[in-house]
Amino acid sequence: MTAVTQDRIEAAQEALDAHVREIVAHHFSPDTGTPVWLDFAKSAGWDPREEIKTFADLVERFDNFDGERLRTDPHEMWIPRAFANRPFTIFETGGSTGMPKQRIGWDDYKHDYEEFSATLDDEAFPRGGYWLMVGPTGPRRLRLAIEHLANFRGSSCYFVDLDPRWVKKLISSGQGDQAKAYMRHVIDQALSILKHRKVDALFTTPRLLETLGDEISLVDAGIKGVFCGGTEMNPQNVRFLCEEVLEGEVKLVPTYGNTLMGLACHKPNYAEDGYSITYYAPQPRAVLRVTDPEDSKKLVPHGEWGRVELTTLTREFFLPRFLERDAAKRCEPCEQYAWDGVAEVKPYAKNEEKIVEGVY
Repeated sequence: MTAVTQDRIEAAQEALDAHVREIVAHHFSPDTGTPVWLDFAKSAGWDPREEIKTFADLVERFDNFDGERLRTDPHEMWIPRAFANRPFTIFETGGSTGMPKQRIGWDDYKHDYEEFSATLDDEAFPRGGYWLMVGPTGPRRLRLAIEHLANFRGSSCYFVDLDPRWVKKLISSGQGDQAKAYMRHVIDQALSILKHRKVDALFTTPRLLETLGDEISLVDAGIKGVFCGGTEMNPQNVRFLCEEVLEGEVKLVPTYGNTLMGLACHKPNYAEDGYSITYYAPQPRAVLRVTDPEDSKKLVPHGEWGRVELTTLTREFFLPRFLERDAAKRCEPCEQYAWDGVAEVKPYAKNEEKIVEGVY
């Protein structure tokens, strides 16, 4: 595969820096800005519009964002004045228990998934077909995003809901039998649709995909393409899904995304990389860095493991330097994406703390 040129890497960096200036100006302007960031500028004693000229400036001047604020801040603090008086959608993050982090929004999820659509193969994800999503719906952005992606491609989508918080709660409390019964209920619903309706494309988690493959031949069921989103997809998992579950005939499109970022695309032809999946953020709308766990301003060297840090840069939402609960390897730019990637994403565990992944 052709390597990315230095000229393209520098052009991508220049485009990111220009976008940073535009978004900072937007969120810190008295006319269009967001109350939470206007308040920040007052208390900080410096004007980001004057001092943030590049993404490197942003990393240097902003500390890691305290994600707990997304559980407690009034939503009104996060409405840019440019979006005043427009009703907003409230999306919640992940599968944790307790009060969830929440993000409000308007059209970002549509932009994110319309851009992602351009990366899809029409043969694997035919336009005008039918899709099935087996995954968390409810208050999560993913529900509207997948349906919008299907509709954008002229398709319609069936849904089977699941509640990952309930699964985690059952597993954490030692009720593994109840968790298995609940997952059986979810799988049975999906099988019913696959057996009685024409479905071309499927979205689900790696664990659920494997279980579906134990019950039915997805090739015989007519599935042509599968989106698979989940925290951890190591090379062994990916190869097994491709060769055994999908029988080498259904296209697997791994995805890495969340409510705060949007959607990162994978590097194509991952079989050539030993089934190691590398994801690239949708720059300049979002940036992923793989940071030193001891000093998040520093990047780890390419090929080394670190903690994932997210910066989101849209007119709806500015989130600087949020430390994700994910670990990954930092990867070089590639032909398709002229910026760093993150590979083999998995839960970040500090001091060997136990992580409950549930259905992911």
